[in-house]
Amino acid sequence: MFNIKKTLTIAAGVAGALAFGGAHASADTTDYVVQSGDTLNKISAKYNVSVDKIAAQNNISNVNWIVTGQHLSFATDDTTSTQAASTTTAAADTSSTTQAASTTSSTYNTASTSTQTASTQTASTTTAATSSTTTSSSSSSETAALNALIARESSGNVNATNGQYYGLGQLSAQARSIYGGNTADYNDQLNAMKAYIAALYGTAVNALAHSNSTGWY
Repeated sequence: MFNIKKTLTIAAGVAGALAFGGAHASADTTDYVVQSGDTLNKISAKYNVSVDKIAAQNNISNVNWIVTGQHLSFATDDTTSTQAASTTTAAADTSSTTQAASTTSSTYNTASTSTQTASTQTASTTTAATSSTTTSSSSSSETAALNALIARESSGNVNATNGQYYGLGQLSAQARSIYGGNTADYNDQLNAMKAYIAALYGTAVNALAHSNSTGWY
């Protein structure tokens, strides 16, 4: 007579054996060479080995950084449950998406920083050029004003005299005692005239304006 109870017992034993085999895998060691575009998450999903386990067995301190051509050795499980593989794959896909988003954000931030830097450099260059132009224009005005005063006072003659007034700038004896310019040297008289103007008027432009108004400076 066909024994249903015995048959069910045998079937249950076979199922238990299969279940035990699925839960416990035989371990092998895999030697893997990192390819372009690989991440530990991808390798983890492919071989169903945790990222931490790969990192620990290969002395990797930064799990987000591996290089193409790097050799990785790690123990793998020959047999795994479908559910575990699916879960690992989903986790790897999520990690890859997060990493891709992070890379995109980093690229955007780098581009933004480069644009800001270029804009700042352009603004600095423009400011420097404007400042240089202003300085050059001011210097030209000072030179023109100084030359106008020399032409008016002495016509450029270092030996020009008018009573107590002497030289290019027709400085008085008192002024010459303070600022110099008592020799017939052109540069000595010019420097004395500049010092006198700086002390009394600040600039040659101001001194010329006063001379135009009063006839003297």
